[in-house]
Amino acid sequence: MKFTGTRAIARLVIALVAMAVAALAVTGCSMIEDASKSDTAKAKVGDCINVIEGSTVDSKTEPVDCANEKAVYQVVSVYDTKTDCKEEQTSYEETLNGGTTAFLCLTPNFKEGACYNESSSTGYKFVDCTAPEASFKVAKRIDGQADEFLCDATTAIGFRVVPEPKTTFCLSSPKS
Repeated sequence: MKFTGTRAIARLVIALVAMAVAALAVTGCSMIEDASKSDTAKAKVGDCINVIEGSTVDSKTEPVDCANEKAVYQVVSVYDTKTDCKEEQTSYEETLNGGTTAFLCLTPNFKEGACYNESSSTGYKFVDCTAPEASFKVAKRIDGQADEFLCDATTAIGFRVVPEPKTTFCLSSPKS
């Protein structure tokens, strides 16, 4: 016994199953690719990063809320391949089997009143102001302006000016 239109229904079912398999294959591949990335490498523009342990080869980092005083860096751009970051930005590269899986450009996200350690080889790290490795304290943070002359020259020991997003950090001794 034959029913009219069964071939059309069978073709429709086969087409729907094929589309579902194709969609699963595409999302499955990106899920596998993302599974090989650390939480830091999965960060999006605007997310913030804490540096637990700085290293030129294998830093230990974690994403944190940007309001957290340990949110040392903010992600300003994300790439799949190695890219030159702008001046005053720090690069974060994650590799797997010799290939870059994530490349982030980071900008300082210092908190007013907090202290940090600065290393030319490993970047910035949040530290307690009483710690011997404390390099500087953020005496003042000015959002929306990138101008070193906003810092009081009589009390500041230095400054960091970030062009994107425009921010000025006036620095003092960690002991002050």
